[in-house]
Amino acid sequence: MRVHGEAEVRPTEDAERVRKAVTNILRGEVEVRQIDEWSGQVMFDGKDQSSLERFRMILQRDRIRAAARSVLRRSVEGNRIVFFLNKQAAYAGHVSFSAPEGESPLGPIQVILETENPEQLIDWLAGKPEERKRE
Repeated sequence: MRVHGEAEVRPTEDAERVRKAVTNILRGEVEVRQIDEWSGQVMFDGKDQSSLERFRMILQRDRIRAAARSVLRRSVEGNRIVFFLNKQAAYAGHVSFSAPEGESPLGPIQVILETENPEQLIDWLAGKPEERKRE
């Protein structure tokens, strides 16, 4: 399994704050790339499921596992799950799913999960429906 993605650093943003938004939610190697004097990108790469432990914990803590399950299931593309997170919510340590464009003036964090079994990963992240009823 592999976790990777990116977030654009807009001219009005501080690259370190965008980096913090990513690391508040996901674990792994994070690299800040300056594209030009005005903008950059934050790239992240996680090697295994442990990169998603914090993300999973936030879904449970914020009681949004059912909503997350729905978004993640709609985000499956073959052996990949591709979704977007709101940068400002991530900076505050929360998960808020976002549209790829237009929803936030700062742009989203794109997350790509590559796995042999997307449904099993979604069950691990968001819980199976019968598990959530016991909460």
